[in-house]
Amino acid sequence: MKPLPLSLIASLVFAAAARAEIPLKLDGKPTQGALVIGRTEPGARVTLDGRPIAVDSSGAFALGFTHDAKREWTLAIASRGETLRRTLAVAPRQFKVQRISGVDQKYVEPPPEVMKRLEDEYFLVRKARERASAEPFWRTGFIWPAMGRISGVYGSQRIINGKPLRPHFGVDVAAPPGTPVRAAAAGTVSLAHGDLYFSGKTVIIEHGLGVSTLYIHMQELRVATGDHVAQGQIIGTIGTTGRSTGPHLHWGLNLGQDYLDPATIVGPMPGPAAASKP
Repeated sequence: MKPLPLSLIASLVFAAAARAEIPLKLDGKPTQGALVIGRTEPGARVTLDGRPIAVDSSGAFALGFTHDAKREWTLAIASRGETLRRTLAVAPRQFKVQRISGVDQKYVEPPPEVMKRLEDEYFLVRKARERASAEPFWRTGFIWPAMGRISGVYGSQRIINGKPLRPHFGVDVAAPPGTPVRAAAAGTVSLAHGDLYFSGKTVIIEHGLGVSTLYIHMQELRVATGDHVAQGQIIGTIGTTGRSTGPHLHWGLNLGQDYLDPATIVGPMPGPAAASKP
């Protein structure tokens, strides 16, 4: 039997490679409030329900599902002339109701003279969340930014001084004033502000592809807008600035303008604080 020509062998190998399924790996469970990290092959185009998703040069991308995300999404990955489609089932969650009293009423019903300030600050923060650098520094994962008692959880309905407000989009870590606050991952400081009306001393760090973390109510800031920070670097200290009833860190997570749950990107808090109940 005559051996196959090398040109034919090469074409068969190429055809087999072309038919190989596009690789896809997802880290994290699709859940309301979750950030899910995906990985595929370099050069692939990714969409979620038809909306383009940023992909870095290695094939990494990030998906975010808000607290009220619908149950099913279609993830599509196009590469090599083919498209891989996966239906993502997003698990629902039950969120708590948290009642807080004793808050200065000016933070519950802001007076007319501060409305222009609030509008300006809203757009300042929104612009900071628009930053989306090409390098995903979150490849190394995330860490808890501070140690302490968990005093507030993501998604809980806030009723402050008897008035229902929007859900709480972060995790609160209560600890003594001056407790160090560290960057949850490496990235660039897209905002460092010493006095926002509701959040007080505030830092936002963009970690790549639009993933950012928020640190508010701090007593002291140790970074400035534009700084590059390493994971674990001290960026400030816990305080009680802005709308706050006691010293704590409010830690938030965003993908673009979507509010996500930072507890979905870290494990249990290490040490004795892990036993604290929300």
